[in-house]
Parts: sequence; structure tokens; C-alpha cells
Amino acid sequence: MKKVITIDPITRLEGHGKISIFLDDSGNVENAFFQVPEFRGFEKFCEGRAAEEMPRITSKICGVCPTAHHMASTKTLDSLFKVEPTSTAKKVRELVYNLFMFEDHLLHFFFLGGPDFLVGPEAPKEERNVIGVIKKFGVEIGKKVIQMRKDTRKVMAELMGRPTDPIFGMPGGISKGITNELKNFILKFSDEMIEFAKFVIKTFHSVVLENESYKKMILNDAYKIVTHYMGLVDENNFVNFYDGKIRVVSSKGKEIAKFPVEKYYDYIAENVEEWSYIKFPYLKSIGWKGFIDGDDSGIYRVAPLARLNVADGMATELANQEYKKMFDILEHKPVHHTLAYHWARLIEVLYAAERVKELISDKEITSDNIRNIPKNIPDEGIGVVEAPRGTLIHHYKTDENGILKKVNLIVATVNNSAAICLSIKKAAESLIKNGQVSDGILNKVEMAFRAYDPCFACATHSFPGEMPLIVEIYDKKKNLIKTIKRL
Repeated sequence: MKKVITIDPITRLEGHGKISIFLDDSGNVENAFFQVPEFRGFEKFCEGRAAEEMPRITSKICGVCPTAHHMASTKTLDSLFKVEPTSTAKKVRELVYNLFMFEDHLLHFFFLGGPDFLVGPEAPKEERNVIGVIKKFGVEIGKKVIQMRKDTRKVMAELMGRPTDPIFGMPGGISKGITNELKNFILKFSDEMIEFAKFVIKTFHSVVLENESYKKMILNDAYKIVTHYMGLVDENNFVNFYDGKIRVVSSKGKEIAKFPVEKYYDYIAENVEEWSYIKFPYLKSIGWKGFIDGDDSGIYRVAPLARLNVADGMATELANQEYKKMFDILEHKPVHHTLAYHWARLIEVLYAAERVKELISDKEITSDNIRNIPKNIPDEGIGVVEAPRGTLIHHYKTDENGILKKVNLIVATVNNSAAICLSIKKAAESLIKNGQVSDGILNKVEMAFRAYDPCFACATHSFPGEMPLIVEIYDKKKNLIKTIKRL
């Protein structure tokens, strides 16, 4: 007899989602759906606002990546008002942004996705979290993790006014510079960041890569889909979180596009499906072919693994060594194994720490020349950064007074939404056989989306937090068999 398995809610992520797995009469997976049951309305209620409010408004989209939206929005205002930030302002912005990436990636590794490896994918569910990590590795390690995140956020607060919902980005620059005293503090702290990043990577190597069962899991075809990749790169095709051009490589690693963000609409389109409130971007040059992977699919991926697949290396010494090591061990580029996102994320932690030290060591970083005042009439602006979860694009159109007429946000997780659906389906098909289902197996299915560190609070939004929902259930012949309503 056919059966439906529902995982609702899915866990250890930001936002809401559910997975429905349909088994055939033999107990094998016939289909699997990943659904985001929230309405996305953030772009619409921004209309009519003054554009200068957007860095403060959009930072409230999400509780884990407010700095990403604040920075993307600030850069969009630069474009909108046609003003180039000062050199010091750019460096301070990038400094802040790398602090944010460092802290956010640590959140995922120790609190969200990482416990699946650190504690074990089939450990009791109550232990697959930071509490289980502390139990396994000791209180001192737990204290160090918490202290590093706390200290990083303290520095971010000094620079941005507060660690969440920043208030320092302005068109043409920033609102607050760096004093010599703060510079000396951050310089010392950057050494701590680098040492902690090295410790985390060493832990990953010893706990995961030297464990044959974990290594086999990473390389298991259950967690492999073949897609194209997208990410920001600098002039040397190295990873850069703050600025650069958007590069796209094919599933075989060949560059198929490289463009400034202002041209994104020539390369990216967005598909919608009737069963989810999340959008599904794809490459225009290939087109939407449905939820299939392979060379002929228009689906692409973003975020840490994608950034490393797209790039020719990392721009800092230690991170570049780890970058080379990852591709040497996995023996292929691009790497299509989804669980390798965890490894790539930690290489980015090291890069962010090294980049903080480079930027804070710059003599110009304490200059008081922190803003160029806008003098042009606004009309349209587009900005981009690499959020922890991938390429984040803001696009605003205004009237001559700077009042927003149209807003489009291609949020980082949205870029991965089609790939997440594919990943969940493939994992379910590979892991569930003959009706044999356990909590551990279902957690391994969830690992297929968790590796992306998705943020569905960013990708979709409902106001005031819940909405009427009608779920219609059809049989395979498309006959309506049940309707469930939440009013």
C-alpha cells in the first residue's frame, strides 16, 4: 500500500519548510517534494518607501544574515545615486562583511548543519545540536565557540552600531570610521580568528575526513547532483565576498558567463511552481527544463561549494592551501557532492579571518575620508554581495525623489531552491528502500538540504507571520482526494 512520509517542520535552519516523500507499493520512493509554505511579500511592501530606508528595512528580513542584506542594499544605493564610495569606506565595509561571514559560518558548523557530522547523523535527535557537540568535545571547546562568536559580534557592533540590523551603511560610504584604538584591538583579534579557523578545519579533518564512513557519505551518489555554479570573483578569479563580477561555470567547469551585476537580468530568470512560495531561478541561456540535473539543465548552485567551484583559488595564503587540498582529495573540479559544502564553508571561515587581518592592517583603514555625498537624481540601482548562503542581488527602481516604485530581491537561498529540491529527492530515493524508514534515515534526507545552510526566512515571507493556507491533495490521476485548510 502506498504511503506518504512527511517531515514537518524540517529542522536546524532559518525559516520554515516541509518535505513530503511518496512511496510506491513496494515501499520505494516514487517522488519527493520540498515545500516552502510561506508567502513571499517583502518586495511589495517596500514600495512607496524612501530608498535610503532600505539598508535598515531589508536587514530585518532575516535574523541570521541581516548584514548581508544591509550590505547588498547599501551597495544598491551607491548604484542608485550614482556615487562611488571612498576607498576607506569600501575597505571598512569589506572588513565588516568578512567578520560577519566568519561568525555566520561558525554558527552553521557548530549549531545547525555541522552537528550531523560532529555528533553523528544517526545520533539521538536531542543530541544532534550544539548541546550534543559540547557533550562530545567538552565544555571548554563549547565555551571557545561561544566566546569567538560573542567577540566577533562585539567588534561588529563597534563598527556597525549593533551586530544585527546594522545602521552604518550609507550611499557613498559609511557613517562611522575606525579609530586607532579599535584598529589595534581588531588587529590582535584577527590573529585569534585565524588560529580558531585553523582549529576548526583541523577538527573537520580529524572527525570527518579521517572517518571512512563519513568520507564515503560525502562521496555517496545519494548526495550528488550535477549542476552549473555561480559566484562573485575578483580580477584574478579568486573568491571575494564583497565585490567583483558574477562568474558562472558549467557542470564541467568551463566558464559560460562573467558579468557585472547590472547585467544579471540578461543571464538569470525565475520560474515559479504552484506548490511552493519560493521561486526557482535558472540560467536564461539554457532555459528552464524542470527539476532535472545534468549538463542540459538550467539549474545552477551558489554558496560556499559553488564559490570555490567557480573560482581559480582563494586570495589569502592559508585558505588557498586548503582550497587546493580539497580539490586534490576529492579529485574533481567542479565538485558536485552536496555534503562537500561543509568543507568549503570552513575554507571560507579561514579566508574571512585572513582577509580581516589584511584589511585592518591597511594604513588607510583609519582615514576619516569615509563618505562621498550623493549629488545625482536617483532612478535605478543594482547591488550584489556573496551572502553566506550565496549570491545576493538587490534591484531598486525609484522616482526622481528616491521613492521606491519597484523592488526585486534574488535572495541567496532562492538561487539554490531548485537544487535543494533535487538534492532531497535524490537522497530520499537512495536511502529509503522497501519501506524501511527510521529517524536516522530521515535525518540523512534532511542533511541533503541542511548542507546548503538555507534561509527560507530570507527567501520567503509572510506578514504577520502566518497566512491562510489551503492544501489540496491529489492522487496520481490528479483526482482531488482531500483538502486541508488553515485559516
